[in-house]
Amino acid sequence: MIAALALLAWVYLLAWHRRFWQSGPELHPAAPQVAPDVAIVVPARDEAGTIAACIGSLLAQDYAGQFRVVLVDDGSTDGTGDLACALPGADRLQVIAGSPRPAGWAGKLWAVQQGVAATTAELVLLTDADITHDPRHLATLVAQAERSGVDMVSEMVALNCTSPAERSLVPGFVYFFQLLYPFAAVNDPLSATAGAAGGTVLIRRRALDRIGGIAAIQGALIDDCALAAAVKRGGRIWLGHSGLARSIRPYPQFADIWRMIARSAYVQLRYSPLLLLGTVLGLALVFLAPPALALFGHGLPRLAGALAWLGMALSFLPTLRRYRQTPLWAPLLPAVAVFYLAATLGSAWNHHRGRGVVWKRRAYAGEGS
Repeated sequence: MIAALALLAWVYLLAWHRRFWQSGPELHPAAPQVAPDVAIVVPARDEAGTIAACIGSLLAQDYAGQFRVVLVDDGSTDGTGDLACALPGADRLQVIAGSPRPAGWAGKLWAVQQGVAATTAELVLLTDADITHDPRHLATLVAQAERSGVDMVSEMVALNCTSPAERSLVPGFVYFFQLLYPFAAVNDPLSATAGAAGGTVLIRRRALDRIGGIAAIQGALIDDCALAAAVKRGGRIWLGHSGLARSIRPYPQFADIWRMIARSAYVQLRYSPLLLLGTVLGLALVFLAPPALALFGHGLPRLAGALAWLGMALSFLPTLRRYRQTPLWAPLLPAVAVFYLAATLGSAWNHHRGRGVVWKRRAYAGEGS
């Protein structure tokens, strides 16, 4: 029974789950026919190690229209704002000293709110302080918004994949994100699936006004997907991969990636023990049962497990190619799934111990999702 269910699950995922495994689409450099004003809002809290590279790359954008970078220094103690002000091209840069976070607001979103309120541009690009941008990136994002007529364009930026921990786990992170939010479904206006990647979000001002601004998602800890869901309820969104933006935040140790996952995994499950149980059972059936059956089963169950494991491995190859990793990682996807499952359980354990979510010296216990 378990063997049949596991095999059927992979038949469905490979054939009918919107081809999530294809690891696309990706934007390629383009120039828009019209170039409206753009405000680039960067929330930053203690980002001295990355802020110069991030802001420097944004100030160097090759864009035909007017654009301005708004850095919201969210209570940094490491000189983040001063480092940004010292960069060349500061005439395009506005640094705002963030005000204290009101009750009910997530820290990052309160910083974003202040940045958005300081601008009147037709388009707003929200990006993180640990991302660098090719000079053609802004123009390419605007061209995609113009070409597709969507309210919001978002990209999964290229993630660091150099340390042993990153090489073994980062492609899996991207793979599971694609599985959870198939990009083709996100981009289909007839599908209810809505997702985004917070490293790059270009949104029309009128779409922000329609949903009630950033305040509409003020308590969300997974803010990118919350924003996508709000925008898609009355408009269209687009999600793809970026070849023009890259995260420079390193995750040198396995523990670093564990903390990154555990920070928000239980939030994703809406703090629900039932959803957690369903997740554990689902991952066990889909990712753990096939290799167990293939290695230790007999007869038809062993064959079904081997076929499911083969399909799983093949589905991982496009993501491995995207991150220039050896295909030998493909059959080890079940081990990667075990790591992410364990981090999810750790996230739930932290919550029920009262530790909640801690990020940038701020604690969020049981707030928004």
